[in-house]
Amino acid sequence: QRILMKYLVKYEARLEDGTVVSKSEGVEFTVKDGHLCPALAKAVKTMKKGEKVLLTVKPQYGFGEMGRPAAGEGGAVPPNAGLVIDLELVSWKTVTEIGDDKKILKKVLKEGEGYERPNEGAVVTVKITGKLQDGTVFLKKGHDEQEPFEFKTDEEAVIEGLDRAVLNMKKGEVALVTIPPEYAYGSTESKQDAVVPPNSTVIYEVELVSFVKDKESWDLNNSEKIEAAGTKKEEGNALFKSGKYARASKRYEKAAKFIDYDTSFSEDEKKQSKQLKITCNLNNAACKLKLKDYKQAEKLCTKVLELDSQNVKALYRRAQAYTQLADLELAEVDIKKALEIDPENRDVKLTYKTLKEKIKEINKKDAKFYSNMFSKMTKPSAEESKA
Repeated sequence: QRILMKYLVKYEARLEDGTVVSKSEGVEFTVKDGHLCPALAKAVKTMKKGEKVLLTVKPQYGFGEMGRPAAGEGGAVPPNAGLVIDLELVSWKTVTEIGDDKKILKKVLKEGEGYERPNEGAVVTVKITGKLQDGTVFLKKGHDEQEPFEFKTDEEAVIEGLDRAVLNMKKGEVALVTIPPEYAYGSTESKQDAVVPPNSTVIYEVELVSFVKDKESWDLNNSEKIEAAGTKKEEGNALFKSGKYARASKRYEKAAKFIDYDTSFSEDEKKQSKQLKITCNLNNAACKLKLKDYKQAEKLCTKVLELDSQNVKALYRRAQAYTQLADLELAEVDIKKALEIDPENRDVKLTYKTLKEKIKEINKKDAKFYSNMFSKMTKPSAEESKA
């Protein structure tokens, strides 16, 4: 996630002879996106809320050598013209860009309390109003005090964009969340209190009334840690079977975290913990292979092999990861070792056959390349031929 400031300003921009070329009684922008000309974005960073200033703007911070033609209500700005701008900073809001692609935008309307935020698996109580971009309300929940709207995060109880946004909120915070279709209702129509058309960007006003965090490992004693890890592992298995590999991966990671530090465990607890670590990391490696995250798959298999050097599944999956990473020699070492341990394993035998064909193909290409290169080096030039 990335945090930006969104500034609300009023301004009037004039040429040096007093001609008004642009004005607004309220426009919002971030420094990254800017507005009108570079001068505004530079100025707001140094201003206080409610401050009014008069800017004298050199051409390079205005419209430069090109100037600007008249457009709509905006007047023309001649090339290399200076500007005078009356500017008022009305207010600002924090905007958080959420997700790896930063497409979910959360604008804080009212600051929350403290610093704690819900974690994945937390039970949250919210008030939400969902609107289309034209203002049509299609969903309203939790505003009736008799029926608070409560859900568990990371359980697909609400659309993904809303789920992710709530994880970035504090208790009492009110925010406006803009969610693109891929994190909302997608390319299909959705019938809520009003119809959400296909490929709609939706806007939610969200108040996080309260939340109860899912337990972290430090909240639990040893036997509870093992039990919690087992529960998360089973949740991961169910998600994997449903083809939800990214969410399954997160469950396996959480399961492994519960039992990461087992120095205070009894011998019996250590045995259970070791088996759970092996299973969770192996299953997570399978998720990473499905998600084409081969580097992480390789690391997870290596973790398993540090606990059990004879684990055929770990050798097999690591060989798959190495193959995709073009480390064919390392893949061959792993697959050969897996075959030594389990010579009748059908999947391993099939993978070894495919790997050998791949190596053969690469060797053939290499031989051809070096042969061509060698023949070019030894071929006499036209001048040498004449001699």
